[in-house]
Amino acid sequence: MQTVKDLTIDELKAVIGEVVEEKLRELLTDPDAGLALRPEVQERLLRDLQEPQLESENIPAAELARRRGLEW
Repeated sequence: MQTVKDLTIDELKAVIGEVVEEKLRELLTDPDAGLALRPEVQERLLRDLQEPQLESENIPAAELARRRGLEW
């Protein structure tokens, strides 16, 4: 088995690069990808998309959560 002390600088950089890429993939991958939405969630999203939106309307997150029946 090769140890870190036996690696060249280029080999060490390659190993570090692979580890960083692997960790980033792990962190940035959506754990819910491929899962189906519950029908009530899908209906709520569709309803939200159909609501007219005022361009200048800013709603605090807590108010939006309350309107959507979410716990904040």
